[in-house]
Amino acid sequence: MTEQMEEIYRHRLSRAVETLDDARLLADAERWKSCVNRLYYACFYAASALLARYDMSSSKHAGVLSLFNLHFVKTGKIVRENAEIYNDLFDDRQEGDYTDFVSFTRDQVVPQIEKVSMFIEKIKVLI
Repeated sequence: MTEQMEEIYRHRLSRAVETLDDARLLADAERWKSCVNRLYYACFYAASALLARYDMSSSKHAGVLSLFNLHFVKTGKIVRENAEIYNDLFDDRQEGDYTDFVSFTRDQVVPQIEKVSMFIEKIKVLI
């Protein structure tokens, strides 16, 4: 692995942690739709970091998700239950960002925060 690639995956992992912190702030403010967006991006940055660590990438969100599922979930490196949060948030973020009149509730969002935290921790282990 090149020094540049190591810098990239470390940066992306740092962004994942920072974005999760942002999601917690938004949850405290009860900004559920924005919180879901940040939770998704925390997963996206973590998955992107993992892909970069293994010299893979995609320019599209769906491509990152697909590569992540193919190389890490289907191979058992990440247990499906731990990966479900990323897959679920991919759909929720799309709906929240692009569909009118969508809203989320505390009961829907708050449990996702801990799941995203666990997701990031699993990624750190693989990196």
